[in-house]
Amino acid sequence: MWAEHLLLGLFGLCAGAALSAGAFAFLLMLNIVPRMVGKTRTGNKILLYENMIILGAILGNLYTVFLGWRLPLGHVFLGIYGIGAGFFVGCMAAALAEILKAFPILFRRVNLNTGLWLVVLAMALGKSAGSLYYFLRDIQP
Repeated sequence: MWAEHLLLGLFGLCAGAALSAGAFAFLLMLNIVPRMVGKTRTGNKILLYENMIILGAILGNLYTVFLGWRLPLGHVFLGIYGIGAGFFVGCMAAALAEILKAFPILFRRVNLNTGLWLVVLAMALGKSAGSLYYFLRDIQP
């Protein structure tokens, strides 16, 4: 019985390591962290970025998988967390689209040279409006 649990634990550890390596490789391929460091001009704090990414992965894993903690921080914290998570997903989506050259090709085909920031803002507002609609109507995906 204990050998079976040990084998399952080892299998889970290996699968988690492979999955996290793939997720971090995806983030690195999208060049998100170096781009954020460049935009904020905080290259002297690169070790802090690395430590916070690792700490976030470890604490997120502990929180969601093992400990089952409940953080009674209220609706304000939930709103702040939602905005932060939305920024992260938006940055990842924009970085992936930029890597795939989707936006430049689209803008060149429709001959759009000025007002690109308005297009990006419209996409962000549309995504926010859709998310709010799903949230307020309690629609499950």
